Parts: sequence; structure tokens; C-alpha cells
Amino acid sequence: MPQYVVLQVTLKEKFIGTGSKNLAELEAVINAQAAKGYRLHTISTSTGHSTGFGGGDRIQATMVFEKL
Repeated sequence: MPQYVVLQVTLKEKFIGTGSKNLAELEAVINAQAAKGYRLHTISTSTGHSTGFGGGDRIQATMVFEKL
């Protein structure tokens, strides 16, 4: 079994207002890894701007999970 797992989740910002529309998805990924015996070791984010219909920014969250 691997000692580390690296996953990415893209958070889509709301078109109007603040906050992410899919924080529940991020939470689900973290909880799924915790259930497998991993803990969140590191998280980093990068932001990209969307100019398409619906607008809103995209935040790419990269997470490193470590086996307990």
C-alpha cells in the first residue's frame, strides 16, 4: 500500500458572491482518504480565472495524504 497519495480537486467559485460551490466535494475527498487510514499532510492551491459563460474563478487544490 502506498505511503502517500496525491489528489487534486477543482473548486468552482460562485459567479455572484463569495465562496465555493463544491466545498462538499473537497470534504468528501478528505474524508474518503481518512477512512482509508490517511491524513492530510499538505494542501496547496492555485487560482485560475474563467472568462467563459458563468464566469467565476477556479481554484485547484492539490493535497498530499500520508499513511498513518
